[in-house]
Amino acid sequence: MANVDQDVSRAIAQGEFYPWFQPLILLRTGQLQGFEILARWHHPKHGLVQPSDFIPSAEEDGWIDAVTSQLLAKALSSPPLLNSSLTIAVNISPVQLRSRALPEQIHSIASGAGFPLDRLIIEITENALFQDIKHAQVIVHRLKDMGCKLALDDFGTGYSSLLHLQSLPFDELKVDRSFVNSMTQQRDSRKIVAAVVGLGQSLGLTTVAEGVETQEQAEMLAWLGCEIGQGWLFGKPVPAAELPVAIAAARDPVTPRPSNDLRGHISLSSLETQPTQRLAQLQAVYEGAPVGLAFLDRNMRYLSVNRRLADMNGFPMEGHLGRTPAEVIPDLFPVVEVYIRRALNGHATTGVRVSKPASENSRESTLLLSYEPVRDEAAEVVGVSVSIADITDLQLAEDARRESEEHFRHMMELIPQIPWIIDPQGRALDVSQRWLEITGMTDHEWRGHGWLDALHPEDVAPTQSAMQHAFQTGEPIDIIYRVRRPGGDWKRLRSRGSARFDSDGKILCWYGSLEQLDQPD
Repeated sequence: MANVDQDVSRAIAQGEFYPWFQPLILLRTGQLQGFEILARWHHPKHGLVQPSDFIPSAEEDGWIDAVTSQLLAKALSSPPLLNSSLTIAVNISPVQLRSRALPEQIHSIASGAGFPLDRLIIEITENALFQDIKHAQVIVHRLKDMGCKLALDDFGTGYSSLLHLQSLPFDELKVDRSFVNSMTQQRDSRKIVAAVVGLGQSLGLTTVAEGVETQEQAEMLAWLGCEIGQGWLFGKPVPAAELPVAIAAARDPVTPRPSNDLRGHISLSSLETQPTQRLAQLQAVYEGAPVGLAFLDRNMRYLSVNRRLADMNGFPMEGHLGRTPAEVIPDLFPVVEVYIRRALNGHATTGVRVSKPASENSRESTLLLSYEPVRDEAAEVVGVSVSIADITDLQLAEDARRESEEHFRHMMELIPQIPWIIDPQGRALDVSQRWLEITGMTDHEWRGHGWLDALHPEDVAPTQSAMQHAFQTGEPIDIIYRVRRPGGDWKRLRSRGSARFDSDGKILCWYGSLEQLDQPD
């Protein structure tokens, strides 16, 4: 559609952007897991406009936040989803990942709709992370702390994928549709899909395949161990009005199969036939990983190990083979043995933090451990896939940050005023613990605009008016209002604050404090 920008303001104001919903299916059971929401523009003149015709412009011209807000607000408040346990996945633009306001924007929309954040999956592309990994870490960890699940989208098409998997708390790994579409015809595509699924399993991540269009693709994905499928085979995107039908649709489990008859000219390589051989061939992929990876057989002997893990253990790669962890890491083995045996009994253990004692040649370190059972085609456990990340530097940084925050907060609690921080829209980001004491609010209740609920009803409108004036002019905030605990006496507080500006003069946030005034005679 030409000239899509000329009537954007009208479209946003009139709410012409709508979510369409594509099913996400558990391959082994056929059960509906949830939906990914896709953008559609219901244009009064041009009809239904596809996202490829307006999303690039929305990102470039800065109205992608408004579109995403409309899509999320409508999707999260849809009764068929709100009153279920289904998940909703939404793709976040690389442009949006640059904004520190993104987590609060999502939190505000979900809170307004009453949608649990632990059922919301935020999909992030590799390219978005590559632009500024340190900034992305801040945003991603905030989303994770809010309860959202995180998915790495378009895996294998971007840069530094293994670094992202190590440094960011992803829950899902999405196999790009380009590999899925060609996997039944091209051996290299099958190898890539198998490698991605195997890597996801080793790291304890749920794997999701996009663009599943044929039964053969679905069966091969299920055989490789992919958990969730998405594509036209399971259902095309539908508007909200058709959600009840999409939810009620009967879907059969996918039978895992290595390959159908492909006219005799394609044979599956050993990568797709035997799990132990798959892991052996994945050694080349694992070798470049920034995490330690290994495969243990049922007797706990190392059958394969990458150089990273060998260095972490302080033991030669070739020296691992045929030996057990009890022989290679005797000091750490009593700690990890329970997880290895648990995996051999068919139960995965992921994301366990343990401390490794200092040795003659190494400092004390913090490790993040994952142990995943590996099964053969008969579902028998044949070994354990091991993933170990050295997160010592991250742990030290977290400890230092936590200690600094505790020092700062303790100092703030000692001063007579009550410090606060709000965003440019008046949503509370942080406040002293004493606000909770004098208002009776919980930590969850005061966030966003919830702090206004503590004010005297007669003071809410004047307070909002005064703040709106400050937001528009940038002048300092100086207002007086009354608050109280439920059933208590009203207390008069004076709230004063100043804006923090960026280099372009844009308000980033407001810093201020409250002081209690003497009650009038």
